[in-house]
Amino acid sequence: MAKKLEFFYDCSSPWTYLAFSQIENVARRHGADLVWRPILVGGVFNAVNPSVYEGREHPVKPKVRYYDKDMQDWARLYGLKIGHPTVFPVNSVKAMRGAFVAIEHGKVSPYSRAVFEAYWGEDRDVSRDEILRDIVRAAGLDQEEFFAKIATSEYKDKLRVNTEEVIARGGFGSPTIFVDGEMFFGNDRLVLVEHRLSH
Repeated sequence: MAKKLEFFYDCSSPWTYLAFSQIENVARRHGADLVWRPILVGGVFNAVNPSVYEGREHPVKPKVRYYDKDMQDWARLYGLKIGHPTVFPVNSVKAMRGAFVAIEHGKVSPYSRAVFEAYWGEDRDVSRDEILRDIVRAAGLDQEEFFAKIATSEYKDKLRVNTEEVIARGGFGSPTIFVDGEMFFGNDRLVLVEHRLSH
């Protein structure tokens, strides 16, 4: 029986972009059922991890320097471009609601990739409708349907429910990954995810 691999993610995190770029291959290699779980990571931080904001206000300079080097090392390893977006943190709520529309059409992977690339690779503000329109078009989704749906309470609730669920299950950021209910956090835990999937 295939293992269940849940990927709770928000496009506003560079570490999530790194993990996103690998998660489908991980699932494929192990015959796992990949379940996409869009969340709003700001909601997670507000509820259980406000230390993130304190770290931004009072950064530890050596740690920040290493953090940037570490991120670029991973990006090179994965063949990704990750810059320093002008707008950070970005309001990802519309983009992440839109992921549910993409899921319905079987296009969540190309849609999410387009969002990550626009924001982290091209420094485009994915909170803006005109940027989202380009992303929606590139992913092969219908613009009218997309914008109509993400404005409804149903799609707002979908994002809220996922966010509340990851908090209830012990999550504190993005990406949060579960293998048959066991939690792993962060891109650098993918090796442990693979180990768990193979045993």
